[in-house]
Amino acid sequence: MTTPHGGAAFAAYRLDDPELVDAGDPGGMLRHVASSAAQVRTALRACEETDLSSLQPDERPRAIVVAGAGVGALAGQILAAVSGLNSPVQILTVNGSSLPGWVGAADLVIPTSSSGHTTEVVSVAREAARRGCQLLGVAPAGSPVQEIITQARGRLIDVKSAVTARSSLWTLTVPLIVAAERLGLVRVGASGYEAAASLLEDVSHQCRPSSESFVNPGKSLALDLLGALPVVWGGSPLAMVAAGRLVSQLAANAKYPALLGGLPGIGRDQVAVFDGPFAPRPEPSYPSAEDPLETLDSLDSIDPFDEAEDNAIALRLILIADESTEHPRVTASRRAAASLAGTRGMDVSELAMEGDQPLRKLAGVVQLADYASVYLGIACGIDPLAIAAIGDLKDLTEQAS
Repeated sequence: MTTPHGGAAFAAYRLDDPELVDAGDPGGMLRHVASSAAQVRTALRACEETDLSSLQPDERPRAIVVAGAGVGALAGQILAAVSGLNSPVQILTVNGSSLPGWVGAADLVIPTSSSGHTTEVVSVAREAARRGCQLLGVAPAGSPVQEIITQARGRLIDVKSAVTARSSLWTLTVPLIVAAERLGLVRVGASGYEAAASLLEDVSHQCRPSSESFVNPGKSLALDLLGALPVVWGGSPLAMVAAGRLVSQLAANAKYPALLGGLPGIGRDQVAVFDGPFAPRPEPSYPSAEDPLETLDSLDSIDPFDEAEDNAIALRLILIADESTEHPRVTASRRAAASLAGTRGMDVSELAMEGDQPLRKLAGVVQLADYASVYLGIACGIDPLAIAAIGDLKDLTEQAS
C-alpha cells in the first residue's frame, strides 16, 4: 500500500527525528495539545473567581442549552455525556444560529466560545437574552458574548482566547461541568479534575516529540492510520464523543478524512463498507500453467483491480471501548465488529477508556487522539495548524450571505 509523501518508512523516520517534527509543526500545535492539563487547572481557577452562587440544586433550570460551534459544541456534548442519560435536567447543544422554540425563561442558556466572537454563538446569546432566559457565558471578557451577558444580568466565566479554537477543548469544557456540578447534576470534585489533568500530563509525556514511535502511542497510532481510511466507532455517549473528536481532529490537523459511526447502529448500514471498494481484497487466485488454454480462459475472469493492491487505500477500524459503561449488547457488537474486520483482512485498533470517573476516562482517549492527529499531519508533510480551506469557506459564505 502506498502512503503519502514517500511511504510509511519515511513517515516513521520523519516522526522519530525531533528536528523534523519541530520543522513540520511550525505553528506549534503539539505545544497547544500539551497545554491541556494547564487548561483544566486554569479553567477551574476562572470558575472559582466567578460568582456562581445562583446555581443551586434546589433551583435547577428546566434545561441547559449550550450554544456553541465546533469545539464549543463538542464541549456541550461532553457535558451531556458526563451527566449521563439519567440527568434530571435536559442538556441540549445548539450548533447553529437559533434556539428551539420551546426554550424560555425556565431554561439556562450557556453561550460558549473561545473567542467570544463566534457568529452563531453571539446570535443565540442575543436571542436567549430577548426571551428572558437565564444566561451564563463561557467566553473571554471584552467579547461580544460578554457584552450580551452583562446587559442581560447574567454571569460570565472569563476564559482566555486560545491561539486556535480546536486547541481550547478543556478551556470550554471544564466550566460547563463545574456549572452542572453546582446544580447537582454531576459529581467530580477537586480530586476528579486533578485526576483528569494528571492523566492529560501523563499522556503528553508518553507522546512527547522526543519519544520514538515504537514507544510513543500518539506516533504509533498516526503511523497505523497513514495510508488507510479510518473507520471510527464508539458505543457509549462518552465513546461517541471521543470518536467524534478523533474524526474532527484528523480533518483539522492532518487534513485527513475518516468515517464516524456508533455501535450497535452501524450494523444496519455503515458496516457494509467492509465489503466495498475500500475493503482489503483477497490475494488473486492465479490458475496453474499446466493447461495453456485453461490458463488463458481463467485469466479473462480476473478482476484487474485485484492486481492494484500496492496502490489501494484500505479501511482501518478504530474502536473506542468503554466497557464499564456501554450496554452489554454494545460490547458484543464491538467484539463482533473486530472479529468481522479481521476476517475481511482489515487492521483493527482499539482505544480503551479506563477507570470509573467519566472526565478522566474521556481525557485519556481524547488526548491520545489529539496527538495522533497532529503527528499524522506531520508524517504527511502537512502543517497541522494551517486552515486555508476553513478560511476560504468562511469568506465565501460571508460573501454569499
